[in-house]
Amino acid sequence: MALFIAAALLPGCTARPATPPAPPGDTFRAQLVEQVTADGAWVHIEALQSIADATGGNRASPGPGYDASVDHVAGVLREAGFDTTTPVFTLRSDDRRPITLRNVVAQTRTGDPERVVVAGAHLDSVPDGPGINDNASGVAALLEVATRMGGSPPTTNAVRFAFWAAEERNLDGSAAYVESLSRSERRAIILYLNADMAASPNAGYFVQGGFGDEADETGPEGSEVVGRTLVEELAATGATAETAAFDDESDHDAFIEAGIPTGGVFSGADNAKTDAQAARWGGRAGVDFDPCYHSACDRAEGIDRRVLDDFTDALAGTVARFATATDPLAH
Repeated sequence: MALFIAAALLPGCTARPATPPAPPGDTFRAQLVEQVTADGAWVHIEALQSIADATGGNRASPGPGYDASVDHVAGVLREAGFDTTTPVFTLRSDDRRPITLRNVVAQTRTGDPERVVVAGAHLDSVPDGPGINDNASGVAALLEVATRMGGSPPTTNAVRFAFWAAEERNLDGSAAYVESLSRSERRAIILYLNADMAASPNAGYFVQGGFGDEADETGPEGSEVVGRTLVEELAATGATAETAAFDDESDHDAFIEAGIPTGGVFSGADNAKTDAQAARWGGRAGVDFDPCYHSACDRAEGIDRRVLDDFTDALAGTVARFATATDPLAH
């Protein structure tokens, strides 16, 4: 995650809103939200921290820390029963030599493969640190959702989890993946959910999707449904979301450019929390949401586990609702 985005409190929200009514056919969603935990996500936080510690202090791509991260994530998903691949793409280094990198893509064996819900997070760090909030936290949240769901869940639509290389270079991994898809493969994607920073130590609760003044800020048609669902699922945890416009600083960008409805969550980077935000969420006003953003101190000990739990629940609920819906983007 790079640039922080100016945000606005969703109209009508209060500091601790009531839980919204459960959607129809809510059994699968309720079970999945109940099953996912911050402790489950923490297992992957610790694994990715250990990988960084063993590979020069980072998980940057290209690099051995990133390669080991791919192996960990792909192994977890295969063990959970997903059809898992590590598709390769090529980029050029500063000295113009081609470099081959891997994304990780895993899909359920159930659900309609012509109607796919995609949830993704970037797997790489910056070279200067292990990248635990940015973005092992988003990776861990989605891995917890995936493993609790399992590779053959009772869903109407297929679910695909994706973990991207080279976000910190130029969003190269997600861009290469979307470019590799045929027209029919793009049409099969109902929507994309992006998780980039899900446990900042001085956290906020930010949601993207359908908010902003221009088309490139709101996302394609249908993004407002994705964003509103994320807001509702965060409200179910007791957290009030602020809404934010999309920028071109995370992996949602390629999906928006491809015309795919998109939403995202993040917990704040290197901008200071305001007095109003501190009153709403707790934490310290005047201090960055993540003081260790893009630095060596972005380590596991800085993770806010309560915030990680909230975002993991919200992502689980959102994935489940869209995965079981017959008309997912109906208003």
